[in-house]
Amino acid sequence: MSSPALHLSPEARASLPQHVAVIMDGNGRWAKQRGFPRIEGHRQGAESARAIIRNAGELGIKYLTLYAFSAENWNRPKEEVDALMKYLVHYLKNEVPDLNKNNVRLEAIGQIWRLPENVQEQLRKSTAALAKNNGLTLLLALSYGSRIEIVDAVRRLAEKVKTGQIEPADITEKMVSDHLWTRNIPDPDLMIRTSGEMRVSNFLLWQISYAELVITPTLWPDFRKPQLYAALEEYARRNRRFGGV
Repeated sequence: MSSPALHLSPEARASLPQHVAVIMDGNGRWAKQRGFPRIEGHRQGAESARAIIRNAGELGIKYLTLYAFSAENWNRPKEEVDALMKYLVHYLKNEVPDLNKNNVRLEAIGQIWRLPENVQEQLRKSTAALAKNNGLTLLLALSYGSRIEIVDAVRRLAEKVKTGQIEPADITEKMVSDHLWTRNIPDPDLMIRTSGEMRVSNFLLWQISYAELVITPTLWPDFRKPQLYAALEEYARRNRRFGGV
């Protein structure tokens, strides 16, 4: 990816993605490099999230999906998971005024039922408080795994076949999409991964089929407006053919 940009070019502004998805990676490494506990990396990562949400909304991007906590993250040390859940409640509660001021609507995807009850309760409150906004839709992927999501969709389609609501031959790509957790959200146009890792980590596997991928070596706590603009400039230079010529 090119060096961070301080201003977005007219060409990039004219071809903004409708939906940007972000794998926010590198919090732990950022903290380790500085001799801080891992939770400090997550705190600084939340600052990056705050900045990118604000920047995306100002640009007129309609959807921003942040991979906040994967289903696999439950396997991390209990003290780290507990600290993350505590910080998530704090974030969901304290960010509402700023999100509301910026006309941001909040949604969540994933195995929400696996989250602690206090997290679920605060998520419900924050979502309700922002429900009438019509600017940027912030989609938090929490306890999320794309394979789990696809299996869930397949099971529900299989149940409909079993009960005679549909025939196997009726199943289309659109029908599968309509049974995913993102059923009311357009597929991402751009997926950004921080920290330089070259993998998609079980994130939106179905939905990113035709997304442009931008990998940056920047660790997530250092990812701010200039790095977002650089990713958008890179996206604007791509020729999206969708399998055509």
